[in-house]
Amino acid sequence: MSVSTLTTERVSNWSQWIADFSALAKPRIAVMVLIAVAVSAYVGSLGYMPWVPLLHAMLGTALVSTSASIMNQWLEIRTDALMNRTADRPLVSGRITPAQAVVLGMAMLVIGELYLFYAVNPLTASFGLATWVLYVCVYTPLKPITSANTAIGAVSGAMPMLIGWSVARDTVDLQGFSLFMILFLWQFPHFMAIAWLYRRQYGAAGLKMLPVVDPTGRRAGVQAVLGALAVLLVSLVPAIIAPSLGAGIYAGFAFVLGLGQLACAAWFLAARNDLSARWLLRYSLIYLPLVLALLVLIPTL
Repeated sequence: MSVSTLTTERVSNWSQWIADFSALAKPRIAVMVLIAVAVSAYVGSLGYMPWVPLLHAMLGTALVSTSASIMNQWLEIRTDALMNRTADRPLVSGRITPAQAVVLGMAMLVIGELYLFYAVNPLTASFGLATWVLYVCVYTPLKPITSANTAIGAVSGAMPMLIGWSVARDTVDLQGFSLFMILFLWQFPHFMAIAWLYRRQYGAAGLKMLPVVDPTGRRAGVQAVLGALAVLLVSLVPAIIAPSLGAGIYAGFAFVLGLGQLACAAWFLAARNDLSARWLLRYSLIYLPLVLALLVLIPTL
């Protein structure tokens, strides 16, 4: 075998390993987590967040978040193999062994938690650990058991807001909790749309998502509407707590954006078809980044 062939194989192997690790890490989820941490820390510091503590927090959070994604996939090897959307994941296909995943996942958790504890503060580290425990030890095992798993997953998904707030203030107050609630409630219309679109795959894998438990989609639609209505109202709380010109502008735009999401959720409840679910999913993916961007603008206006 020639040197060039060996070199090509090594490059190919490294490329495959990087691709597989990226799939394990779920980079899109990690990016959303880090954006939430950064926004919450910035708002909590009134726009004067020191960059060094924030960078420390984001690095430690990235490690913990990646660990959670790896361990989630390790626990779900069997069910992932039963769904088309996850059947090619590295653990399912055998490109990464379960033992390798566990060692990597736990190592990243320990390193990330120690880093958050010593480089940021103990409260931030405790929120990071709580996020991991809820996602890996509670949400994931509950998915084949009860549709209430969504609510637990939403708590875990909203914890990055508390992580960011604790970086800025080393405590959590009503304003910080309101940011947590925005992200918590937003997940209901977002995940009800996803659960509806993939209901057949979830059902085949034995996962108790709401559209699987209730095939009519009515309960999923009701949860989507209630979540959209609740997040519309809660999104106004940061402006009420700290009224200012910037807060007023934020409240106006947030209210209009919330009405749009509520309308999509109401359409989904009424129609309960793939088209309305896709519109709700797409709008939810527009809504959250815009609301977070508006929150960042409050201290500067």
